Amino acid sequence: MSSHEPVVVVVDAETPGNVGTIARAMKNFGLSDLKLVDPPPLEPDGEAYGFAGHAREDVLPNAEEITFEEVVSTYHTVGCTAITGEDSRRHRRFPYTTPAELADSLGSVEAKTAIVFGREGRGLYNEEIEQLDQICSIPASDDYSVLNLGQAATIVLYELRELTVEETQLPDRDHERAEEADIERFYDYFAEFLDAQRYNERKREKTQRLMRRLIGRAHPTGREIHTLFGVLRQATDQLDHRRELLERYDEPDPFGDDSEDGSDKTEGDPET
Repeated sequence: MSSHEPVVVVVDAETPGNVGTIARAMKNFGLSDLKLVDPPPLEPDGEAYGFAGHAREDVLPNAEEITFEEVVSTYHTVGCTAITGEDSRRHRRFPYTTPAELADSLGSVEAKTAIVFGREGRGLYNEEIEQLDQICSIPASDDYSVLNLGQAATIVLYELRELTVEETQLPDRDHERAEEADIERFYDYFAEFLDAQRYNERKREKTQRLMRRLIGRAHPTGREIHTLFGVLRQATDQLDHRRELLERYDEPDPFGDDSEDGSDKTEGDPET
C-alpha cells in the first residue's frame, strides 16, 4: 500500500450533486482529501450534501478550494479523461493507462499524488491536460465512451482501493485446498461407489480420470471434500444394503453390469 493517500481534485464541477457523489465514492474507498477548483456553491442543505451519504460528515465539509496551478506544482498529477490520443503522434493525451493499470503504477510511487477529474460534458481542457503527468482513461463502449463525472470517479477510485483500503467488509477469500491425502481418499471412496453400483468396467478408467481432473480443477477445501466423503459413503452403504437384500430373497439386481455387446452406449457418455 502506498504511503501517500491520493488527493482527489475536481476541476470546475458544474453541479453540486456530482461533487457529493465523488465525496461518497472517496468515503467508500478509503480516501478523505478532496480538493476543488472553482467549485459550485456547496450548501449544507443542498444537493452535494444530499448525495454525499456519510461523506457529509467529514470528506465534504473538509474539502478545500485550490487553484489548478497549485495542483500542478504540488502533486504528481493523473488526469482522468474519456478522450485519448490514438497513438504516439498525438502525445497530448497519450500514452494513457486504465484505472487498473494506474493502481499498479501508483503502488510504487512515493510521491503526493492527485487524481484530477474535469467538468461534466467537457472534461479537462487540452491546455490543462498538457500540464499533468499521467493520463487515465476508462475502457468503455466505442459507441458511447463518455461517463457521468460521478460514475467515472467511482470507477477510478474503486480500482485504487488496494492502495487506500486496509480492510473491506468482505471476509477473507484465501482458499485453502484440502490435504492431498484427503483428496486421494475421496478417489478411493469414488472407486468404492463405482464398485457398489457395478459400474461398467470398460468405462471405469475414463470415468475415474474424469473425476480426478474435475476435482483437480476445483481445488476443494477440507470441509468440501469431507462433505463429499459423506455423500459417497452413504450412497455406497445404501447400494450395498440393497444388494444384500436382493441376494437374500434371490431377486434380480436392477443395478447389474451393463451388457457387454455395446448396447449400453448412451448419448453423452464420456469418451465413448
